[in-house]
Parts: sequence; structure tokens; C-alpha cells
Amino acid sequence: MVHLASIPTDGQLAKPLVEGLEKLTIADNPDEDKFTTTVYGSRFAAEDLPKHEMPEREMPKEVAYRMIKDDLSLDGNPMLNLASFVTTYMEKEVEELMAESFSKNFIDYEEYPQSADIQNRCVSMIGRLFNAPTASETDSPVGTSTVGSSEAIMLGVLAMKKRWQNARKAAGKPWDKPNIVMSSAVQVCWEKAARYFEVEEKYVYCTQDRYVIDPEETVNLVDENTIGICVILGTTYTGEYEDAKAVNDLLVERNIDTVIHIDAASGGFVAPFVVPELEWDFRLEKVVSINVSGHKYGLVYPGVGWVIWRAPEYLPKELVFNINYLGADQASFTLNFSKGASQVIGQYYQLIRLGKHGYRSIMSNLTRTADYLSDSLSQLGFVIMSQKSGAGLPLVAFRLNPKKGHHYDEFALAHQLRGRSWVVPAYTMAPNTKDLKMLRVVVREDFSKSRCDQLLDDIKLCMCVLDDMDKEEIKRSQKYIFEHQSHSGKSRHNHADYKKEKHSLQGKTGKTHAIC
Repeated sequence: MVHLASIPTDGQLAKPLVEGLEKLTIADNPDEDKFTTTVYGSRFAAEDLPKHEMPEREMPKEVAYRMIKDDLSLDGNPMLNLASFVTTYMEKEVEELMAESFSKNFIDYEEYPQSADIQNRCVSMIGRLFNAPTASETDSPVGTSTVGSSEAIMLGVLAMKKRWQNARKAAGKPWDKPNIVMSSAVQVCWEKAARYFEVEEKYVYCTQDRYVIDPEETVNLVDENTIGICVILGTTYTGEYEDAKAVNDLLVERNIDTVIHIDAASGGFVAPFVVPELEWDFRLEKVVSINVSGHKYGLVYPGVGWVIWRAPEYLPKELVFNINYLGADQASFTLNFSKGASQVIGQYYQLIRLGKHGYRSIMSNLTRTADYLSDSLSQLGFVIMSQKSGAGLPLVAFRLNPKKGHHYDEFALAHQLRGRSWVVPAYTMAPNTKDLKMLRVVVREDFSKSRCDQLLDDIKLCMCVLDDMDKEEIKRSQKYIFEHQSHSGKSRHNHADYKKEKHSLQGKTGKTHAIC
């Protein structure tokens, strides 16, 4: 997801630090600039770092490196960010491999055939992990790498839409009103895909005690214009696995010609190792495509994703372009073209370095840590909303117990934890849950039991602080932390014309679009 940024006017750039006073500058240095001293003895340390317009003159490489490194030091500590599923740790050896591949244009098959072949190996390994049909000579599953699950989902939706349109045209029926059935708890990229490709969204709404789709209600929403059903293997909010088998079996039982796409962005590298008996993938006949994020539990730095189709019939040929580019003929189905090979090489390293046993060990560890955190939060009086023992993703979704009569909410606790440097997000749940609020902790590879205990200590401390404050004090504290300690509160890059949109689920209902 890319941030939409505004370009400031000349008047905005000339504004002083304090309204009503003149804009200050640092005094001139009478000495000629010399580089025999440190970076901080140069004139660049006494000047503004260029922010809005390219400088006219060059800057020494050592100075540029140090100035940018100092700027980046103000970023948060990713190990304390418990909002994101994205990988924050990789071994030194794979980091070196990836760095050596920065200059490789992955799309140039003629120059970098091994990089392309490594992608093909990854597609094969991941496809087999998802039980893609390979037993017969006529089987021909197909897949590709993407920038992340967002692109993979876009490609999956495009393929389902085009296949549905082709069938409608062949039958002489209208093909201008496609729709897709999905949970109201979908990640925002599903809303984007539907909006960008003009597909109507048909939602299965969550309830106060059900945070995933109801299979019966889902299938009942299907009509002749439905291009497919999205089933999520690990919802963003509570980490639950939606029941793909129940949806599949209802479609078969009722003889409904509708396909299923599995959004396994988070669960695709968890479920096969923790609950291998769970049927959610190509073992189900109605499942025709699956996406997964390599940069989540695939254990690769952002951004890499994968999408696999059961057979070529589910990826219409008119979406695939044969391109003779830089000397080699190649089939291409992407939303972008040139991209680096580093992330794909990182994925291959993890697949062969860890193997199934390594992934199983890591995912089992994360599941046990999540269970420990869940039990500990339950002892502290929280209501646990997520599943345990591998029945969902290794995360813990929880909320304050309404029976305890707290005079603060989950957002107040999240803000208080932010003051302790933890990023523990608070969310307003999907629509039709009566504005149910919750907190969520994602257990990633680098979240050890020791760090888990530190988090629990800080949650107890923050609750004690909030218990001793009245409502007005809490309100003032929240405002201060949001505006001065959270980076979101201090952000000024958002364009004024695009704030507070009213067309998405978040804009219409107050549902929080969760971080992935």
C-alpha cells in the first residue's frame, strides 16, 4: 500500500516554526568547507536536508549516507510493532544474497535466466504445498510471483471476472454486472480490487459473536452474476480460518457453478505446517486460485507475494501477454513490469534453508507463544476473541471485559502502550458488530517469550495508570500521545482532498482498515 502524498506550495515551505514569528536560519560559517573533519563539521550538517526540491549541487557520499541514516533513526523499532504481519528478521546470509541481487531486473529473462528459474522453483514448491493437482499428465497448475498479496488478489479477481464474462458472452447473457461475495472483515485490498475492476461487493457481515463468514449465508448470496467467492485463511482482525470446506461442499451439493479464491495472505505459510489436516486448498474442487504473502509468514522482507491457479482454464489467455522484451519471449501476467529479483531470491533461500521441518518448528513455536499470551491476557481479565492451538493465525485478538465497567476503552489502552513504545493497534470491528472494539497482537518470528512477558508487564502497568485517571485525564493523555508520540498523529503528508473518504467500508461504517 503506497501513501498518497501532497506536494506543498511555496507559501507552505516559507512558514516559520512558530506562527507569527520570522523564519530562522542558522548563522553562516565564515570558514571554507573542508572534509578533513567529520560529517558533522561540514556545512551540510548546518543546512536543512533537502525535502521538497532536488538540490542544485552534489553532496559527498559519506555525508548523504550519514544524513539519511540519521533521518531514518527516527523510525520506530519494528520489533515493538505488534500491528504488522510483515517479516522484520532474516538471517545475515540471505540479506547478503538479496543485496547482491539489487541490480537484477527480474523481468529480463535473457540476462538473468537463473533468477527467473528460481521464481519457477518457488511457484512449484508453493503450489505443491497447497496441494495443486500434479498427479496426472493433463494437470497443469500455473502461478507467478507478485509484489505482495495485494497484487496477487488483483490478478485473482481479474482472472475470475474475465472467466465469468467469457462464459456469459458464450451463453448470450448480459455480462456487465459482475459481483463478488466476501466477508465484511476483508482487508482493504479486496475493496480496492472490486472498485478498480468494477465488480459489485456482496458482503457477508460479521456479528458480535461471529467474526468470519457463515457458509450458508455466503452461498445464499451467490447469483448468476457472481464471479467468485473470497474465503480468508486467517482474517486480519481475529486470525480465524474461514470454513472453505463448508462453502465448497454447499456449492457442490447445490450444483452451483461458482468458484472460490482463497486469500491465504497470512495463513498460507502457517496452516500447512500447524494443521496439515485442515482442508482449505486445492484439495477442494471449487478452489481455483490461492494467493499468499511471502513477506508475512513466508518469512521474507517486503514485498513479495504469490498467486497459484488450479489450471490454465481459470486464467484466461487474453489476460496473459507474450512479450519479446530484451531478447527473450516470455508470458506475462502482472500489474507492473520491471522489478528487482531480491525478494524472490529471499523466498527461495527460506524455502530450501528451512525446509518443511524448519517452517513447522517456527510456526509451532509462534502458535505456543500466542497461546501463552492468550492465557495470560485472559488471567488479566480480557475477553479473548481469537482461536488457540493452531485453529487460527498465531495472533491474539482481545478486548476489555464490559462486565468490569472500565471507564476507558481499547483505544485508550493502545495509546497508553504507545507511550511505552509498543504499537498494539486498537480496531473498530467490521460493520454489524455494534461498534465492537478490540486490540490485536501479531506474534511474528522474532516475538520471543521474553518479549511477550515484557509486553504483559507493560499492559498491567498501563491498566493501573488508566485505572487511576479520570475520564478527562484519559482524554487529555490520549490526545497528547496521539499528537506528539504517535507517528500517525504527527503526519502531515496526507493530501487535504483525500481525507475522511466516505465510499469504503471504513468511511461508511467506521470499521477500521487493519494493518497487514
